[in-house]
Amino acid sequence: MRWRRNTLPAVLAAALSVLPPGRRNGYPHGGPTAATEDSLSGAGGTAPAPDRPEPPSTGRPGERGAHAAADRPDTGSDRGEPRQRLRAWAELLRVSALFSVPGDALAGAAAVGRRPGRGTVLAIGASLCLYEAGMALNDWADRDEDAVDRPHRPIPSGRISPAAALGAAGALTAAGLALAARAGRPALTVATGLAATVWAYDLHLKHTKAGPAAMAAARSLDLLLGATATATGVRAPGATATATGVRAPGVRVPGVRLPGGTSAPDNVAAAAHRGLPAGLPACLPALPAALVLGAHTYGVTSVSRHETQGGSTGTPLAVLATTTALAAAVLRESWGRAPDRPGTTRAAADAGPVARRLDAGPLGKVTDPVRLLAITLTGAYLRTAGPPLLHAALNPSPPLTQRAVGGGIRAMIPLQAALTARAGAPVTALAVMGLVPLARSLARKVSLT
Repeated sequence: MRWRRNTLPAVLAAALSVLPPGRRNGYPHGGPTAATEDSLSGAGGTAPAPDRPEPPSTGRPGERGAHAAADRPDTGSDRGEPRQRLRAWAELLRVSALFSVPGDALAGAAAVGRRPGRGTVLAIGASLCLYEAGMALNDWADRDEDAVDRPHRPIPSGRISPAAALGAAGALTAAGLALAARAGRPALTVATGLAATVWAYDLHLKHTKAGPAAMAAARSLDLLLGATATATGVRAPGATATATGVRAPGVRVPGVRLPGGTSAPDNVAAAAHRGLPAGLPACLPALPAALVLGAHTYGVTSVSRHETQGGSTGTPLAVLATTTALAAAVLRESWGRAPDRPGTTRAAADAGPVARRLDAGPLGKVTDPVRLLAITLTGAYLRTAGPPLLHAALNPSPPLTQRAVGGGIRAMIPLQAALTARAGAPVTALAVMGLVPLARSLARKVSLT
């Protein structure tokens, strides 16, 4: 009996030694405690024991841990980091909305009856810098709110630090003012007011009832910046410098007339004659266009205040009615262009009453290519802004509200083009509309809101 008790363990040990390694007692690696069940693991429902490191994977299909090794980021290589960093800055600065900025300066130049020139280019550069400064400052100021409502944004997600965003806002503001200064002192004055409005909106006014009005004022000032920089930055051939500015004999300036019915030789000289600040009358003809663009911006900003929570039906409906009224105002202004207004050709001015009588009939309106272009561009404006607003009014959910805001931003381009065509600059209007496909393609990659 004692021999059996001593012999049995030895026989069992010999039998176990005959079994293939790795499959003893039916468990891999010799026992049931070598692997623990883990329903969250993607490798066959099991994970390695805490006290035993997982063997290195060779990457062969079907090997345990091969999928985990493939999904694990390569910490030893920084390939793709510059691209990810560039995308984060593109999201912070909303680069897809940049194409709505150049049209402000171009519409302002057309409103004062001037072709785009050096001053217009400088105004566009200043506007782009100040616009991007506002975007970076907006996300810096809203970083705590975005951490709850939009944690995917660059600052809450940790892809861009708050200090870097604030520094970028300051540097872009300085660059914008420097470019405006190159266009002249009147342009710098307007740009300073624009920069002050942008910073005041982002830091405080955004969360008050004055927020939409501040944003509307910023857009209006942006158009006036283009008008001022274009009108005061032009020096005609043979012009001579005077104590009051630049005198350009023979250059007809719309909207400024001296006593006796003669045209003022220059806007700056006319300003001195009237006792007004230099550069102020230069942008006065662009004031109606600036008010139209500002009213549209007011509506878009009012809708954007509900884009995270939704729930507003009356605001999209009111903005839709405003959009329709603005379109009617653009068309009404295009019919009533007077001979002394910017954009009227010399032949049309000489025709005088005859041209106005022809315009009174529907045939004259249809055959005018500039008016046809204004109608087409105004229709594009309504087509871009109207349907998203209607959808947001019928279903005021956050996604549809955000879509309405994006549509309002994109609609600024055809509105700027329509204002430019109304001022009698069809080539510039078509150039502004050329920005639409670029903005649309970039909006698919980077969100407008």
